[in-house]
Amino acid sequence: DAFNAAHDDVQIQLTVVPGDAWEQKMKAAQAAGNAPDMYTMNYSAVPMKARNGELAPITSYIEQSAWDDLEPRFLDAVTVDGEQYAYPLLYEPSALLLYRTDMFEAAGLDPANPPKDWAGLIDAGLALKEANPDVVPFQIAQNAVELSWTTWASQNGTAGHLPISDDWSTSEASDPAYTPLFQFYQDLYAKGVIAKQPLSPYGDAAPLGEGKLAMMANGSWGISLLLNSYPDVIDKLGVAAMPTIDGDTSRSSATLGGWTIGVDAKSKKAELAASAISWLLAEDTTVPKQYFIDTKFTKLSPRLSVAAELAEDPAKSVNPFYDVLVESTKSAILEPTYDWQVSLAMGTALEKAMLGGD
Repeated sequence: DAFNAAHDDVQIQLTVVPGDAWEQKMKAAQAAGNAPDMYTMNYSAVPMKARNGELAPITSYIEQSAWDDLEPRFLDAVTVDGEQYAYPLLYEPSALLLYRTDMFEAAGLDPANPPKDWAGLIDAGLALKEANPDVVPFQIAQNAVELSWTTWASQNGTAGHLPISDDWSTSEASDPAYTPLFQFYQDLYAKGVIAKQPLSPYGDAAPLGEGKLAMMANGSWGISLLLNSYPDVIDKLGVAAMPTIDGDTSRSSATLGGWTIGVDAKSKKAELAASAISWLLAEDTTVPKQYFIDTKFTKLSPRLSVAAELAEDPAKSVNPFYDVLVESTKSAILEPTYDWQVSLAMGTALEKAMLGGD
């Protein structure tokens, strides 16, 4: 709306598509040659779409200073063979430890010292279970699909690599270094630290706000939900980096999910679309900054200038966990760009192990 009000020569028409219909609708539109001029996509989709000829390069349509303003890892994420194919909007850690400090205290745990390794997490879960049998101690991804994408960072952080080589030529999934990760999920389930059936999907923090959960793994969007829907529990909420195998915080425990906007390769208005992306995301900092203000500082900006302004903005106090978010991203990794089937294979194996299989 702000873009349209500021421009007479070009207007943006916004179409919202439900997530479960997106792929089918986009494939049909691209096959018919009438895909949207520009659309949103996550970081891991950009390289594949660029190589498949689905996206137009937009490097020359956006000022070099705007590309220089991006944190290098996010510039790399939208760059293929020296050309940029999308401009980043935001990023956020996919895994944090959210916990109820009041329940920690009732179980004799120190809320200022949450668990930092997997053994400590299980011990804390058992203590919470004993103190309050009616509350589920911990919740994490527990089905193959959710395990597929929520464990990218813990896979890398545990074994030091992902389950396929960087050039995608060799499987590395059978590395014994992964064994502790499979064992961790099996122990969570076998010891009753997680429920047999989760109280909500991975992305939904409502059970924590409702007092049905003591701890959960969730992305930074979980903080957003709690700030908006459960303000009364914020003073009873703790947020920390997700525990790692041995407490080493240099190991990755979160991926940097997030969104970009790119231009369709068949667009007849590629330059206009790119100029709209530039206005929305890459120019006056007040335009994208408003998004982060409206989402209560629970997401982070890949633009160095916007990030610097957000860090100095007194309004960020609306999210008392802002500094934890920033810190948790330092060891985080970007989402892998290999085919989803690789991720799903690992997620399926993790689910099998969790349920007691080999």
